[in-house]
Amino acid sequence: MSDQQPISALPWHKAIFNRHMFICVLTGFASGLPLYFLIQLVPAWLRSEGVGLTEIGLFALVGFPYNWKFVWAPLMDRYVPPFLGRRRGWMLITQIGLIISIAALGFIDPVFSVGLVAYGAAAVAFCSASQDVVLDAYRRELLHDDELGLGNAIHVQAYRLAGLVPGSIGVILGDYLPWSTVFIVMAGFMMIAVVATIWIEEAVDASVAPLSLRAAVVEPFKEFVNRKGWASALYLLLFLFLYKLGDNMATALSSPFYLDLGFTLTEIGTIAKTASLTAAIIGGLAGGVIMIRLGINRALWLFGVVQVLSILGFAALAEIGPNRMALAGVIVFEYLGVGLGTAAFTAFIARATMPAYAATQFALFTALAALPRTFANATTGIIVESVGWTNFYLLCTAVAIPGMVMLLKVAPWSESKSELEKPA
Repeated sequence: MSDQQPISALPWHKAIFNRHMFICVLTGFASGLPLYFLIQLVPAWLRSEGVGLTEIGLFALVGFPYNWKFVWAPLMDRYVPPFLGRRRGWMLITQIGLIISIAALGFIDPVFSVGLVAYGAAAVAFCSASQDVVLDAYRRELLHDDELGLGNAIHVQAYRLAGLVPGSIGVILGDYLPWSTVFIVMAGFMMIAVVATIWIEEAVDASVAPLSLRAAVVEPFKEFVNRKGWASALYLLLFLFLYKLGDNMATALSSPFYLDLGFTLTEIGTIAKTASLTAAIIGGLAGGVIMIRLGINRALWLFGVVQVLSILGFAALAEIGPNRMALAGVIVFEYLGVGLGTAAFTAFIARATMPAYAATQFALFTALAALPRTFANATTGIIVESVGWTNFYLLCTAVAIPGMVMLLKVAPWSESKSELEKPA
């Protein structure tokens, strides 16, 4: 693809099928597998072993590394490992940590050592969050500004497709194999990320690393505030917190929700695999093309509405009960709608960063976006046991509205196409 030709001027197949977009597939898979391991397979494992919903909900607190990754992101910007370069070196280190921690978690008995399970899950979360820091920075350095919408759409859909490994394959295997074996298999899938890390090249030469740790810490925050102004900067940060709040709450206990409705682990895994695969592929390609044509701002509006409606699908399923067709419909809409919303949101975050400070700024913005997944999700089990599944999902729908309202200021629909592609 020529650097001089805008991606919007290319035929859709040439815009999608190229090296940059294939690398986005690989980064999405590497990033998504450990997160969905924590939010889908681990809750299913705990519930099948008899752990209560309140305890499972509190396990969301092990996701603190996703909220605090901006604290050590400057270290990953400043220091270059002695192998593979600044970005790829840190990728390999974090991926090896993930393989070890995921495999080790399966050898813990959650009934007698629930505290030890929490420590193990926290280790997975730390390695996963650290990998996200470097993958996000690498992707921001790799993609041209006009590729951000499509590249991040593909990344997000690959990220969600990676959830099929723990959320479908892992759940099904849980019916037939010891959990320790299942977790070793899950760790083995991370070898795909290791191979990808060795195959790709550095996007930017390691010489661009900050000259001091102080510069790595201070300059990204200083640049952001100077560019936006204090008021606009704080408003933007609040938007990053609120936009995915209802979505994160709604999907936090999806596996225990399906189990409580009466579905078996095999039914959940099989239906999730078939329904979500189709929706994710269609949504990823269509969403990326839509963002090329409409721009990131309008995509946030369009996909955000679909995202809110998809939450209502869970409420409907709670009333319908264990109907396989209804489950398939909910999963399709969730992967399509919520996945598209996440794609536009991630592209918006990427646009808000400056490539020179990609690791730290991206880590700060995505950490704020992950805060609801930790704090709100920790209370979801308590809320469900108090009000029931239907009322819980109606509450999640209401919680999603404020973030949509904030789009009026942070991403106005009426902005021209040229304005949409400028840095936020």
